[in-house]
Amino acid sequence: MTEQHFLRHFPFFQDLEDEDLAKLAPLFLTRTYEKGTNIFREGEAGEELYIIKSGVVKIYRDDEIRDIILAIFRDGDFFGEMAVLENEQVRSASAKTMEKTVVYYLNRRDFVALLEQNPKISWRILETALDRLRKANELITDLTLLDVRTRIIKMMLRLTEKHGVNQKAGILIDLKLTHQQIADMTGTVRETVTKVLLDLQNQDFIQIKKKKILICNLAEIERLVETS
Repeated sequence: MTEQHFLRHFPFFQDLEDEDLAKLAPLFLTRTYEKGTNIFREGEAGEELYIIKSGVVKIYRDDEIRDIILAIFRDGDFFGEMAVLENEQVRSASAKTMEKTVVYYLNRRDFVALLEQNPKISWRILETALDRLRKANELITDLTLLDVRTRIIKMMLRLTEKHGVNQKAGILIDLKLTHQQIADMTGTVRETVTKVLLDLQNQDFIQIKKKKILICNLAEIERLVETS
C-alpha cells in the first residue's frame, strides 16, 4: 500500500484534496522496527509524529521498578504527537514495539506546516487527544479506587472496545498479551494476574489461547464490574 493510499484512509487526512494529499505523502518516511525495540524513550527530545502501518506499539512509563503501560496502539493508530506540538519537544512517555512494526513518520517542521495549512486536521488531532486524556483519567481513577480483580476485568473490557473481534464463541481480544504486560497495564504483579485469569477461566467467563483472551460471556464480565 502506497503512502498516499494509506493516508487517504487515515481519519486526519480524509478531508484533504487529492492534490494536497499528493504533496503530503512524500513527506512521510518509513521505518521498520523489530519486536522489543524502543522507538523513543521518556525524556528524549521529540521531533517526529508516527503512524503505524503494521504492528503493535506500547506506550509506557518507567517508575524505576517496572513499566506502566498507558496504551497499546496498532495498525492505523498514531502516537508521538505531544512532543512535536509542544515547544519543549520532550517525550512524556516511552514507545516500544510489541511485535515487528512498520511506521510512517513525519518530522516536526513538516507536521507544524501541515497543521497551519489545514486547520481541520488540528481539530481532529485535538478530538483524539481529548479522548486519550479522558481514558487516561479513567485509568488513574481505576488504579486509585478499584481492587485488582476489577481493574483487570475493566482492562479487558477496554481492550474489547479497541481490539475486539466478534467470533461465534465470544469476543476475541486480538492482541497477544503476557501476564506481565497485563500486570503492567493494571498496576499489579504477574502472580496476581495469573490467579485472576485462572479464576475467570474456571468460571467459563474467558478462554486464553496462544496469549489471546476470548471473552465468552461479555454480559457477565460487565456485571462483575458493575457490582464491584
